[in-house]
Amino acid sequence: MYYSDTSYGRPFAKDPDVVRFKGKYLMYYSINRRKKGIAIGIAESNDLESWKKAGEILPSAKYERRGLAAPAAIVIDDKVHLFYQTYGNGRNDAICHALSRDGIHFNRNPTNPIFSPAGEWNCGRAIDAEVIEHNGRMLLYCATRDPAMKIQMLTVAEAPVKSDFGRNCWTQMCNESILKPELPWEKNCIEAPAVCRHNRRLFMFYAGAYNNQPQQIGCAVSADGFSWERLSALPLLPNGQSGEWNSSESGHPGIFEDEDGQMYLFFQGNNDNGATWFLSKMKVEWESNKPYLIRPGDGRTFRLK
Repeated sequence: MYYSDTSYGRPFAKDPDVVRFKGKYLMYYSINRRKKGIAIGIAESNDLESWKKAGEILPSAKYERRGLAAPAAIVIDDKVHLFYQTYGNGRNDAICHALSRDGIHFNRNPTNPIFSPAGEWNCGRAIDAEVIEHNGRMLLYCATRDPAMKIQMLTVAEAPVKSDFGRNCWTQMCNESILKPELPWEKNCIEAPAVCRHNRRLFMFYAGAYNNQPQQIGCAVSADGFSWERLSALPLLPNGQSGEWNSSESGHPGIFEDEDGQMYLFFQGNNDNGATWFLSKMKVEWESNKPYLIRPGDGRTFRLK
């Protein structure tokens, strides 16, 4: 799989997230409409390999006037819930929620934005949403920054699964970052959490370092969804070698579990320092309760070291 969106000229598709809905796969991602700004694209597929653009989610509310991006989708009761961020507002960016019965057309939550973190340890910003149902609660992960807007790090909130996910439903579950950059390759940034469940534990694939520094993908594990431990001091999925399509980065992961239990890790990359952006995927397998990745085509594996 190798996909990008050329609707507005140069190839641009970032921040992938995939669901299976009404017999097909839907992928939500960020698009760059050039002078019209950042928004969300939608592509559909029957096989996870060949994708065709199916729609866009464009700014419609005042809080979206500068853009919206980084979607995270989850299917509940035959509806697609989309969690996404506002864009272009610096420390004022926040997480929003929308709902769809067809996966293409969405109604915004009237209480949007629904979440931004509190506390002196962060700047109040929230981007890169991720959601997973765990122990009867909906966990919302996102990235924030320190008060100086230099260090990107993760926070978490929870809400009842049966709620409308409005602003008053969320409770912040930390008074400091649940995962912040500490390793050399993570530099000043951990963002784009992508969380799945395996053998009753939660595993998080995350992006370390800002875009094209290079950004690479690490992995951490948690028993409760709040306390996280890295599985390695090195990235699970590094950027590609010189000449490869992802030599500038392998970043912003999105995890998808199909109906048969097979998991796939979607991610973004490029080889021109961000002039273009493409999406690809790898198969996720497990050994000794740890994930490893298999690249389609040549079967190369990427393992924790």
